[in-house]
Amino acid sequence: MDMIGDRLVEDVLKAWGLELGRVRGDIPIAGSPDRCEFRAVIEDEGSNLFVLENIRAASVDHKRRIARTLAFLADKGLPRVRAYLPSGDDEYLVFKNNSYWQLAPYVEGVPLARPEYAFEGWRGPVLADFLADLWDRSRDVPFFERTSPFSIVAFIRDFTRTVERREPVLYLRIRPALVHLEQGFMSAHDRLPVRFCHGDYHPLNVIWSETGVRAVIDWEFLGYKPELYDAAMMIGCLGMEDPQCLTGDLVFEFAGSLKGSGQVAAASWAHLFDLVLAQRFAWLADWLKRSDAEMIELEAVYIKLLLDNRGVFTRSWEV
Repeated sequence: MDMIGDRLVEDVLKAWGLELGRVRGDIPIAGSPDRCEFRAVIEDEGSNLFVLENIRAASVDHKRRIARTLAFLADKGLPRVRAYLPSGDDEYLVFKNNSYWQLAPYVEGVPLARPEYAFEGWRGPVLADFLADLWDRSRDVPFFERTSPFSIVAFIRDFTRTVERREPVLYLRIRPALVHLEQGFMSAHDRLPVRFCHGDYHPLNVIWSETGVRAVIDWEFLGYKPELYDAAMMIGCLGMEDPQCLTGDLVFEFAGSLKGSGQVAAASWAHLFDLVLAQRFAWLADWLKRSDAEMIELEAVYIKLLLDNRGVFTRSWEV
């Protein structure tokens, strides 16, 4: 293992009572690599597979809170949670060689055929079922303040002021969407019912089997948010795969299954489209941070497409 060294990995794994077999650089890892300094699939002497992550020091407290939350949800019976493994030293974190480490079981999945998967209706109820299970199992989840949910409204207002000052041409392109959100969503947002959310619930943060979900990963943005926050994230990200899927079977079945559960307030349904649109501002902010000109352009086009076709989409989602 060139980047860190087998000897260090062997030492780290001993904190979990494991012996290193080999590092499996041939096995891909689902989810974003940006969530940690380094990660790799590790095979122990018993041929069991794990994902070992090297954690940035600045994120240690947040990573510990995520690990504790996932353990809580798993203990409450939430299926398809890939909880981190506790160590003997500090619950879920190990400090070795001036670095922090976490370990989780490796979950093998089936690669998505992109963008074809975004039109496959069977995935909709499966994705909706996970959210319904999460809502049911996360009542009174500790470690988070229910009374101070994340506000996409505050984020958008701060972000767009910066864009207006630094990127005036881009600001003019996104301003119609901002005006639309100010006409009702912004004032209604803080009155919407909240639930505990994954926070980044989209298809690439799901490890799939041939017929369902094997695990949901990358819980970096978990916390209390408007109850359809995860649903809006899923729909918006599917549309980035191919905008035509926004009126296709997967999105239709996904929205229909959530609505059929009877768990979502009418006010939340009334603002589902607005929440999808609002979240694209957060994605745009990320592309700007990365100076990714191609994705900035694509996001600006997508925001306009969403706004221009609002009626088509809301009718398709039956909201």
